[in-house]
Amino acid sequence: MAGIRILLPVFFLLLATACVPPASPPTLIRFGLSVAPVTLDPRYATDAESYRLCRLLYRSLTDFHGDYRPRPALADWRQMGPRHYRFTLGDTGRRFHNGAWLDSDDVKATYEAILHGVPLSAHRGALQGIATIRLPDQDTVDFILHAPDPLFPGKLGIGILPAELIRAGHPFAEQPVGSGALRFLGWPMPEALDLERVRDGRRIRFVVVRDPAVRLMKLLRGELDLLQDNLPPELLDWTSRQSGVHIRHSPGNTFSYLGFNLADHQVGDQDVRRAVAHAVDREAIVRHVFQGLAHPAEAILVPGHWAAAADLPPHYHDPERARDYLQRYRQRNNLPATTPIRLVYKTSNNPFRLRLATIIQYQLRQVGIDLDIRSYDWGTFYGDIKRGDFQLYSLSWVGIKSPDIFRYAFHSEQQPPRGANRGRLHSPEADALIEAGEAATELQARTEIYRRLQGLLHEQLVYVPLWHENRYAVVRTGITGYTLHPDGRYDSVLQVDRLQ
Repeated sequence: MAGIRILLPVFFLLLATACVPPASPPTLIRFGLSVAPVTLDPRYATDAESYRLCRLLYRSLTDFHGDYRPRPALADWRQMGPRHYRFTLGDTGRRFHNGAWLDSDDVKATYEAILHGVPLSAHRGALQGIATIRLPDQDTVDFILHAPDPLFPGKLGIGILPAELIRAGHPFAEQPVGSGALRFLGWPMPEALDLERVRDGRRIRFVVVRDPAVRLMKLLRGELDLLQDNLPPELLDWTSRQSGVHIRHSPGNTFSYLGFNLADHQVGDQDVRRAVAHAVDREAIVRHVFQGLAHPAEAILVPGHWAAAADLPPHYHDPERARDYLQRYRQRNNLPATTPIRLVYKTSNNPFRLRLATIIQYQLRQVGIDLDIRSYDWGTFYGDIKRGDFQLYSLSWVGIKSPDIFRYAFHSEQQPPRGANRGRLHSPEADALIEAGEAATELQARTEIYRRLQGLLHEQLVYVPLWHENRYAVVRTGITGYTLHPDGRYDSVLQVDRLQ
């Protein structure tokens, strides 16, 4: 049956592509998405699609380059004192799409809305070190901090919004107004977003097609021009043999993991988490399911990052060891030795993610864990995770550049909606290391502290690290200029074009 399920999408694709593909409008480039963005307001963007699209619509004070260090974007900066950073706005990217000029008041209004606005922004926790924002003139912003923070410039990657519209309560989530390289045009149909390149008027339509086989069918028929990621490997392999399209590959740094609700009486027990970690055969999944288009991960930060931990001991696939940990859990809780441990695993209804869930379900069953898989549309699933309504789930961290992710994701004060400590971790040791890393003034000292922190999180099994997935794009012949980025950003639509 599994083989039939894999072949059915290819069968329907063959039927669909036997039809004559429709002509593509010459001025429109259509990009297929697997899920819709939750919001187009950068103050509240925490999911991957929202992050990627907000990058195109808005400009931020700083950005990151390939060395994972912050660089000037809208503004350059100087450190005037241990707690004082001065940002000076440059000349580029300062015209909002409504014609207004971006100045220091817009910067202040954006960050004050994150710090004090309602509803709460999940980015507030990373910025709570800001004590005061001062405006010496329309081109200058002074951030005064409560305490020294050498990582502070890297935290200012949130898109700037017009102050006047913030105060008027403008609905940025559906009608974004930024100063980015793409401007918002509208929603021409349900789950289709039209943006326009400011420099040349080229229109880019982002179309949500949730089913991967249908999304690929639309690409092969000419109803889409390109798509990125989120195809089952067997479909990707089949596509590589089709005419009219080509596939581009690149290493990726998106970190996939199994997350636990540490407040839960079952998965809050470290022996249960250890059993899960040793029951999952990551190597087999990477080899047979991803067909090599991923590599096992041990931590959020990829190898090569300046703060990455080296030599973390892998959680090897070891079913006997997993059974021993479960037996210890049963004995402590006076459970019969043959009692299965029943856990609820939440995931999205993406077919490939469901397939991964069923494989993990099978692997856990071999050691005595019965996994109840519950799949939901993306919005419902993501909402449950943020509310803490789960035992076990799988998600990915996208676009991680700075160690400030550790406060955002693991500090005890950063539980949603204040931050992204979705597992409800409360670890005084982790909190102390996060705070020490933020306070350290020397790079080497910060690096050592963050490596110790990653070792602690690895030992406590806050997450079960899974893999870093490779990036790939499927592009129709005649579409040029699209390249891949390790974090999956869509920035290459700024150069993409169609041969005439």
